Amino acid sequence: MIDAATIHRCADPGLKPAIVEKFIQAVGVSDPLAVTVRSGNRVVLVPPPKTPDEAMELLRRYVGHAMVRVGVTQYPAGLGLADVSELKPDLVDTCANIKIGTALFGKVYRIVVKWYGTPADQAFGDALDAWNTGYFEGKYVFDAPEPDRTPERAPPNEDQVKRGDADEKAPAATAAPPPSEPGDPNKAGIRIDLSGIGVTKPK
Repeated sequence: MIDAATIHRCADPGLKPAIVEKFIQAVGVSDPLAVTVRSGNRVVLVPPPKTPDEAMELLRRYVGHAMVRVGVTQYPAGLGLADVSELKPDLVDTCANIKIGTALFGKVYRIVVKWYGTPADQAFGDALDAWNTGYFEGKYVFDAPEPDRTPERAPPNEDQVKRGDADEKAPAATAAPPPSEPGDPNKAGIRIDLSGIGVTKPK
């Protein structure tokens, strides 16, 4: 099994050490080259790779056609990739696999904890089930958004930007009061009578 020092050195800092230890103990394998291939409920027997190149060749052969897990944490290979050419040797590196595996499990765990409303023991068990199957409450969990991530604010539209610039440039002491109905020229705050300009008075 992987030693505790390596686990703590490589694990994602977003997951508590105690959870990391339980996770590695539950799903971890000692061989960083381990590749598991499943098609539905059936395990596909593949020759155990002896080198990183052989492990990567197995990944390229099966990713996209079956559920493929790899490395110490049995990370879901191919997650988020558009093509098998994007697969990286980091997947079969012990430390790198622990880092990405614990980061992904951390997200899964937080999703389950949010559903329960508390980090109960049952939440950890359900998070492990979700890790093994890829599903929680009937939804694919690996590409689900982070539960703690707040939506980004929408960028201001062009009119808002122009109004903001105008407000910054206008002197505060001489600014005219806003009209009671925006855009209504008949209810402007200050007016100057220009009707007499250019008019010749009769003698």
